Amino acid sequence: MIRFYCATFICLASLAFSQKKDSVVSIPEVQIDAYQKPAAFISSTKSAAVVSESLLHQNTPERMLESMNQIAGVRMEERSPGSYRISVRGSTLRSPFGVRNIKVYLDDFIVSDASGNTYFNVISPELIDRIEIFKGPESGDFGAVTGGTVLLQTANSEKLSANLSTGSYGMFNESINFSKQLGKHFFQIFQNYYRTDSYREQSAVERKQIFIKDHFHYSKKTDLKAMVVVSDLDYETPGGLTLAQMQSNRKQARPSTTAVPGAIEQDAGIRNKMILAGISHHIDLTPGLSHFIMIQGSYVDFENPFITNFENRFERNFAVRTHFNYKKDWQNLMAEWRFGFEGGTQSVFIKNFDNNKGTEGKPQNFDRLKYTSGFYFLSQRLNFNEKLFTDISVSLNAASYQFERVFPNSQYGNKTFKNQWLPNVGITYLFAKGFSLRGKIGKGNSAPTNEEIRSSSQEFNINLDPESGWNKEIGIRKQFGNFIFTEANYFDFRMKDAIVRRQNEAGQEYFVNSGETVQKGVEVLLESKNFNLKNDFLSFFKFRFSGSFYHFKFNNYRQNADDFSGNDITGVPRTTINSLLNFTFFKKLSVEYSHFYTSKLPLNDANSVWSESSIVGNIQFRVSVDFEKSRFYLSLQIQNVYNTEYVSGFDINAFGNRYYNPAAKRNFVFGVKTEF
Repeated sequence: MIRFYCATFICLASLAFSQKKDSVVSIPEVQIDAYQKPAAFISSTKSAAVVSESLLHQNTPERMLESMNQIAGVRMEERSPGSYRISVRGSTLRSPFGVRNIKVYLDDFIVSDASGNTYFNVISPELIDRIEIFKGPESGDFGAVTGGTVLLQTANSEKLSANLSTGSYGMFNESINFSKQLGKHFFQIFQNYYRTDSYREQSAVERKQIFIKDHFHYSKKTDLKAMVVVSDLDYETPGGLTLAQMQSNRKQARPSTTAVPGAIEQDAGIRNKMILAGISHHIDLTPGLSHFIMIQGSYVDFENPFITNFENRFERNFAVRTHFNYKKDWQNLMAEWRFGFEGGTQSVFIKNFDNNKGTEGKPQNFDRLKYTSGFYFLSQRLNFNEKLFTDISVSLNAASYQFERVFPNSQYGNKTFKNQWLPNVGITYLFAKGFSLRGKIGKGNSAPTNEEIRSSSQEFNINLDPESGWNKEIGIRKQFGNFIFTEANYFDFRMKDAIVRRQNEAGQEYFVNSGETVQKGVEVLLESKNFNLKNDFLSFFKFRFSGSFYHFKFNNYRQNADDFSGNDITGVPRTTINSLLNFTFFKKLSVEYSHFYTSKLPLNDANSVWSESSIVGNIQFRVSVDFEKSRFYLSLQIQNVYNTEYVSGFDINAFGNRYYNPAAKRNFVFGVKTEF
């Protein structure tokens, strides 16, 4: 902790070096796209954050964890290499693995399925050039989620690069990224291969991916975009440990017991093959009226040898999004309206077998599940004199599913959730250039996903209902000159019928609606420009500091005879503080020094077991070398530079107290990137 505050002091003290303006664009002038609903960041009514290309450089090749965790209110967790969760304002209460209750888009297309589940780990981090994160419900634009929305953006400018990296634990990574404007077409082809043995037993990862897109601007008024991504992900899952097991041997996989075998014996892991393809079209019908439509489909072949069974999932997904946009400018007023629809269907065939040491054994249950969801949305934006900005929207959301047990007996059923009207109102007032105050209120709703309706307990949970709640927040954004930007937000989110994870004695999960939550918090950001120190030795310097301070409690929450009302919400730290220092020496050598502090957090609903707080430091050295028409970037990353023993992803409410997934101690990644 002392190291962290020393680093923070250095950040603040360094302001004295230089406060002169340079040619760097000021932070408030950054534009957010918000899925073809662009706005200046300083005047946006949304609780938005941007992960820039420079922040993305913080990652090792296989993950986005370091970049995402620099955003206040966002916490990306790694239970084991290849297994990730994303929490926006504490939204992982119901996510033992994977990404739920977070809507994810890739350019014009939707990565999340119709039920709300997202295979986030199939997307290579090196494909992504920019990320926009919207915290809390944004139901008017993105439908029924209570956590948040993530927009992943790929290249929009020409580049040709090749990357080769190697590191600790047998890590190897290579990628090629080519994008080029050819006439009216903008093409991109991206290829990536990554593998590692990793730091724990039974935790190797291998990922192969190809991405192709074509942006065809075939006339002045029309755009046609097509995309296909093919991914093959295979990673082993070592499983959670008890505290005693972790203290005895951090690298071990979940050991066997007298009742069940261990992770190594059962070859536990995930094998996920996915293809996602789509096409979108935009046309300007009149000077103020335009239309957009997107159609996509995907197929998933998912295989999961687990401790107690061997599961195969075959998923077919289809989705469409369309909307009309009308924009009108008057002398002191700009108005914009959008009306549209987004919806999708998912058909899943699930087959469970006994797991005979990593191979399919005797069949257990075969089931089919069809999930349908969608929402109509209407929004209006008004801009008065470039001072007052409003964004008012409402959506009508629907979801339903049908299920069928095929083997060993017959069972049929269906459920239609109650339609939900979800309003969202935001307002921002710009007091002066670089100084704004905003307020927002909105309702969110999140229906259970297919993996919660039919979880690893292999029972259909028809009693599980959506969780919903109202979010209220206020925020301030202030730019000091052209060198320092600050932002602070306060929010108050009240959720009912929270979906919470449970485990039975076999370690199989199931989900229940459990009472209410009260989630209050403050999020802060302090960020500088890149100061030109006009010195050949220390040439440039910039910093970033962010933090979240939460008071999250259960309310009216009972579990059998136990009353957990007033307890801290499981898996959510009260405090996270992050910093990033960037030094440039000799105008060539970039040194990026980051810290991530996480306070202790409760590991079960009873709050009887808590984690330890942790501080993790990373450092990266990057130098560029020009050679004729090419530029080489050499990098050395030292992860966990203080050799901290910590856990970056807990199994909350785990049966048998197997909460702990130990993270790697100090490790290294060396990379070479070439731009032609």
